[in-house]
Amino acid sequence: MTSHLIGPALLFAPAHRVELIPKAYGRADTVIIDLEDGAGTGDRTAMHDNVRNADPDLTRTILRTIGPDSEGFAADVALARELGIRTVMVPKVRASLPVELDGLDVIAMIETPQALVNIREIVTLENVVGLFWGAEDLIALLGGTHSRRQSDEDGPGVYRDVIRHARSQVLIHAAAAGKFAVDAIHADFRDTGGQLAEAMDAARSGFAGTACIHPSQVAAVRQAFRPEPEQVEWARRVIDGAQEHPGAFQVDGMMIDAPLLSQAERILARAGAIYSGSVKSRTSP
Repeated sequence: MTSHLIGPALLFAPAHRVELIPKAYGRADTVIIDLEDGAGTGDRTAMHDNVRNADPDLTRTILRTIGPDSEGFAADVALARELGIRTVMVPKVRASLPVELDGLDVIAMIETPQALVNIREIVTLENVVGLFWGAEDLIALLGGTHSRRQSDEDGPGVYRDVIRHARSQVLIHAAAAGKFAVDAIHADFRDTGGQLAEAMDAARSGFAGTACIHPSQVAAVRQAFRPEPEQVEWARRVIDGAQEHPGAFQVDGMMIDAPLLSQAERILARAGAIYSGSVKSRTSP
């Protein structure tokens, strides 16, 4: 399976605020029209009408449905089919996906303990093209109160170890299955420095993109995923050197072998993808 994500900045647009949806397309690479948490518990028929009236750009749209165990899930999926939205993001996944999703590309959300335990089975489902994860639902379902360390703890603002473990599992299992992984939101949209740092870690670790909850976060995410000129120049020297040397060789005093060559290729690919607006996923075997 080959799939791609238009990224790296994905922006949630709540379905109950129809005026925000067109604005989101003007700011982000991909828009996640949200029928779940971000949209609240209002009139779902009105939300569906809002999505219809927004005339979504189908090439850059993901529809986040309500969870499979919730009333209204089938109607959300039917809306995606009606509008021709190919990719749906499904929250509150546990161990499998309902048959209503057959034929659609699914980004499965790993935000329940059950989903984390069953992540290998979920990510290898044929219609799953990628994974997304959520810290707040997960910490609540674990019985916790804060996903990040607080001001009375060492390292305030940093994810707790159990949450960092979940994040790592999402990336590792997605890569193993040849699928993409999208990093979770940074809830404090006023914290530009924190957003940049987390997105930079996501980019350099292997995530295909980062989700945003506010337009002000988009610039930081794009900056984080755009390789620095020095990185691009290093990668070019590595690629050029590989043309001349059949085995290991040196660049800037560093011994270059196959893994570093792959990293250089990824840097150049990402540099080109950022400017073209497409971040490709891995290809599964």
